[in-house]
Amino acid sequence: MGLSIVQGFTKSLAMTVLSEIGDKTFFAAAILAMRHPRRLVLSGCLGALIIMTILSALVGWAAPNLISRKWTHHVTTVLFLGFGFWSLWDAFNEGEAEELAEVEAKLGGDIKINGGSSKENNKDDDNLKKQNRPVLAQFFSPILLKAFSITFFGEWGDKSQLATIGLAADENPLGVVLGGIIGQALCTTAAVLGGKSLATSISERIVALSGGVLFIVFGIQSFLSPIQS
Repeated sequence: MGLSIVQGFTKSLAMTVLSEIGDKTFFAAAILAMRHPRRLVLSGCLGALIIMTILSALVGWAAPNLISRKWTHHVTTVLFLGFGFWSLWDAFNEGEAEELAEVEAKLGGDIKINGGSSKENNKDDDNLKKQNRPVLAQFFSPILLKAFSITFFGEWGDKSQLATIGLAADENPLGVVLGGIIGQALCTTAAVLGGKSLATSISERIVALSGGVLFIVFGIQSFLSPIQS
């Protein structure tokens, strides 16, 4: 195919990190980790993101076999430029707490860090019981399945998923998958370990601006680069 794994890897890694920081699934992982055992939340969220990345890359890889590479190349260019301007528009027109507020509303807006001591004690007892369960039972626990389903369906049709499809159609799919998985692992781990404090300490506007510029750079590079056969 003549496409560089390293180029696909670096593009996918940079795109994933800048797309996922401050995204709905990032906040969902952070909020869930405040209420439930972190390893279950991390396993569920990361499992969903890995599967979504692989599926998206497979769709992108299959696209040139169904449509001519010339057309997939042009579509990818338009996608990158469109997502770039979309991200810039979001940065200048949306409030920085909007994503967080939306996720908290969906998860049940009563999540508070400084809750009553009885709630905290009950949560600790529940967590201890869950930690003492067999590994197989934890794997199929409602918490893990909740984290998986919220993340999977939250990512479906999201900007990062469509960008991964477009990137895999124009770059080496293996590099795109590896870069995407590592990027997702970094962002999800940061969300689970750092919690909401990390998410709120990062300026979403700066992230959106950086992501928008990156997408536009990818679009210009795709426009100027020759079509790989």
